[in-house]
Amino acid sequence: MTSEEYITVTAIQELPRLPFERDAQCPATSIAPMFHRLRAAHPVARVGTPAGDEGWLITRYKEIKQLFNDPRLGRSHPDPDSAARIANAAVISGPLGRPEDEIANRSRMRRLFAPSFSARRVEKLRLDVEQIVDDLFTKMAAGPNPADFHEALSFPLPVLVICQLLGVPGEDREEFRLYSNGATNLYNRAESQAAWDRLTNYMHKLIAVKRADPGQDVFSDLIEAEERENLSEDEIAGLGAALLFAGHETTVTRLDIGTLLLLTNPDQRHKLQQDPQGMIKNTVEEILRAAAPSTQDVLPRYAHQDIEVGGVTIPAGDLVLLPFTAANRDPQMFDDPDVFDISRDIPQHLAFGHGPRFCIGASLARVELQIVFSTLFERFPDLQLAACPNDLEFRDDTLTGGLAHLPVTW
Repeated sequence: MTSEEYITVTAIQELPRLPFERDAQCPATSIAPMFHRLRAAHPVARVGTPAGDEGWLITRYKEIKQLFNDPRLGRSHPDPDSAARIANAAVISGPLGRPEDEIANRSRMRRLFAPSFSARRVEKLRLDVEQIVDDLFTKMAAGPNPADFHEALSFPLPVLVICQLLGVPGEDREEFRLYSNGATNLYNRAESQAAWDRLTNYMHKLIAVKRADPGQDVFSDLIEAEERENLSEDEIAGLGAALLFAGHETTVTRLDIGTLLLLTNPDQRHKLQQDPQGMIKNTVEEILRAAAPSTQDVLPRYAHQDIEVGGVTIPAGDLVLLPFTAANRDPQMFDDPDVFDISRDIPQHLAFGHGPRFCIGASLARVELQIVFSTLFERFPDLQLAACPNDLEFRDDTLTGGLAHLPVTW
């Protein structure tokens, strides 16, 4: 079926529009049913976006993995002003850069960040992460019961870790919360852009501090590479802001949803409690596979040429949406994909992307998740939800989604 034929077929009815409605039966731990319906009937489907534009949503694991490896798909667009947008947020919503520079820029970015996420530096951070987790658990235990797990651990941990990696003061994390939440607002472009501008302005101030007093951190690495890589100060500030955002927002949501999955699946929690060290790696991978923090957890890309995928031709210039959660719940790839099972033999999930689009910070995210979930039930063996799962509030007005609060008691 060509793209023109598909549009003709769907023109007589309103296109499905992101964000999709949550599963009414199990909103906290299931993906939106529309992903399943589209995968079964139209795995390459024309959909509407929160910005009022249109794009192609891919819902099968096979095609999503194929497109992660396809050099004809990119983050850039030859005419950015006319390009479809996923949302009105200032980040991850529209095109970035020029097509002719994209591959070189991606290689350059990975080269710049490689030292910061090397196995040696991440392993060195492990002891720091263990100490931060221990301190946060101790503070939570000494505080009110019930508590908000989101506020006690899920939010502060990734921020404190990424601040340490960047070399910025952890006490500024409340500012970062405001910047990140504002920048990912789906609907208010002015508010989103203002928040992102405040974050990059903050980064400019930190660059001045690091020029005067460099250390073993990302900002110092970028400043050291400034002349060699022909980096401008605006680029350094932008890279720092993007890393701060990407390095904490997604980990926050996985900590919350992972805790929720374990608390609502007591048999799986029991397996982990019986053998935390033996089961921790598989538990984290299953959390990454099963977590569905947003009803539109998608990676936006643009077709640089016509692309044939799933029997549909996507025209050059069109927006292509790659949803991690839909790929990771594909029954052709995972047996009983909606069942949370930490014992499953997990083939390659796509929570961190794939190939040239694999997340460079994946190793650090895994370390944080492994440390938290290997010690959580040792510190709080009687941990329970303090609210009905279906009453939990999701931040569906932001790109990254996730829980607003996670009430727990012990």
